[in-house]
Amino acid sequence: MFPLNRYYEGASTAVPFSTLMALILLWFGISLPLVLVGSYFGFKKDVFEVPVRTNQIARHVPEQMWYTHPLFAIALGGVLPFGAVCIELFFIMSALWLHQIYYVFGFLMIVLFILIATCAEITIVMCYFQLCNEDYHWWWRSFLSSGSAAIYLFLYSIWYYSSKLEITGAVSTAIYFGYMFVIALAFFLLTGCIGFWACFWFVRKIYGAIKVD
Repeated sequence: MFPLNRYYEGASTAVPFSTLMALILLWFGISLPLVLVGSYFGFKKDVFEVPVRTNQIARHVPEQMWYTHPLFAIALGGVLPFGAVCIELFFIMSALWLHQIYYVFGFLMIVLFILIATCAEITIVMCYFQLCNEDYHWWWRSFLSSGSAAIYLFLYSIWYYSSKLEITGAVSTAIYFGYMFVIALAFFLLTGCIGFWACFWFVRKIYGAIKVD
């Protein structure tokens, strides 16, 4: 039986009072001040300016081919970022759920750099093809293209649950998928932000190089 059953199914209290107080202190002592400081410096920053003049009337986007459809681009964009981390993900999940020791943190840092480069490159390439087809709605698609790697991560957690773990009980299953959903959500925000900022830099560079008479 998965050991989490012992702690949650037969527990009289879910969370000790001291733990709740520690979480409240962490929120008001660390998280809230950091939000206020970040907001202060954010309002002090200069507003981003577009490198070229834009028209007031939005340009018509021509009909796109099937391979330029947003769903196809989003589904394809997450394959390479997930493939860059899938081998390392196996060892990380084994350390989390099978009580194995993880000690290759140097290699994990290299994989992180590979993930950043892969997210940036795949979203820039997808954005380039999108702009070549005169579709200028790139911002959310760039975020979702690399962020869709989180979907593959969650699907991988389902496969890992069915093939590698021996979890019994609804509580343990709910805890496992709850934690994996939070991990997939954090991975979605990380990869999505990398893809968006890479495309934002790319679009500013290419339009900044346009010579307007």
